[in-house]
Amino acid sequence: MIRQELVEEERWVSRDDFNRILGVYQVLPGPEAHELCVYFGMLARGRIGGILAGLGFMLPGFILMLALSALYAGGLTSTRFQAFFLGAQPAVVALVIRAVHRIGSAAVTNGWLWSVALAVAAGQLSGVPFWMTLTLSGTTYLLATKRRPGLAAATLLMLLILIGLGWAGDGSFVQRSFPAPTEAAGDQTHASLPRLLVAGLRAGLLTFGGAYTVLPFLQRDAVLIGGWMTNAQFLDGVALSGILPAPFIIFATFVGYIGGGALGALALTFGVFLPAFAFTLLAHHPLERATRHPAIRAFLDGVTAGVVGLIAATSLVLLAASVRSPIAIVIFLAALAALYAWKAKAAVAGVILSAGAVGLLIFR
Repeated sequence: MIRQELVEEERWVSRDDFNRILGVYQVLPGPEAHELCVYFGMLARGRIGGILAGLGFMLPGFILMLALSALYAGGLTSTRFQAFFLGAQPAVVALVIRAVHRIGSAAVTNGWLWSVALAVAAGQLSGVPFWMTLTLSGTTYLLATKRRPGLAAATLLMLLILIGLGWAGDGSFVQRSFPAPTEAAGDQTHASLPRLLVAGLRAGLLTFGGAYTVLPFLQRDAVLIGGWMTNAQFLDGVALSGILPAPFIIFATFVGYIGGGALGALALTFGVFLPAFAFTLLAHHPLERATRHPAIRAFLDGVTAGVVGLIAATSLVLLAASVRSPIAIVIFLAALAALYAWKAKAAVAGVILSAGAVGLLIFR
């Protein structure tokens, strides 16, 4: 839609310039559609224009999701609504698995990238902190592209050793030895505003390859560590995001609301979108030059492959949590088939709403 309006209709951005800028933000973390809006707004009217364009892109979705989150937390507890979400949850897992395939087919293109993606997925399941696995995945691929296969293999072996330690101790050894920055024990019902802000910043800084890549980071913070929501609630938030006319990443607002109410939603959403604003408004040209450097590009390619592994592992966790009954299995398989066959823009909303309707018929 951005390309259609700015390149085809308004014609104030050339096709080559659009593709060049898109290529930059596809490599960098953050939702690239939002970053494109900020960049072209800045190109038209300076930094104020960039801020206005970025807010114009995300504010409508934020307001809609905030309203739905308030309804969900305060009133969507009737049998009908519960039945809708029970039907939609398997479809959401199918949506995530389809995204893994789509993103992975573009990001994981050779043996080294496959190796780091699989290793990071295993690391996620064994409890190794993602900041360690992603750093090692980027380093491994950087060394591989520098024609240093021995060092690359040694780095990959280091990652496998950490995974083995994680499996041997159910993740406890690695977590005690190398604690993640925000893994301190806290209130298991609500999260503090600083914690929600940090969770959003981390997700915004590690969103490589599309909005779906934010899923493992927020699921880890909200469900596995923070404990302020369940996997079922997490899937409900993703389902709501899938039916809204808004960027998919806006489900972060739902996660923040469950953790800390309206202020929590604002804090987490602010954290997710802040890097996208900052990269573009403050450092576009240096970052564009940096992404042209072969070594930096290779490291980021390795990190992106690792993030695909993280999403794959998270999808398995969500699959095990939500697809437990024969009916759920049927909904999951039907939704997965529909997502592969249906190429229209309305496919995501259509599949989620259809699965929810099936839930209303069966589970009410």
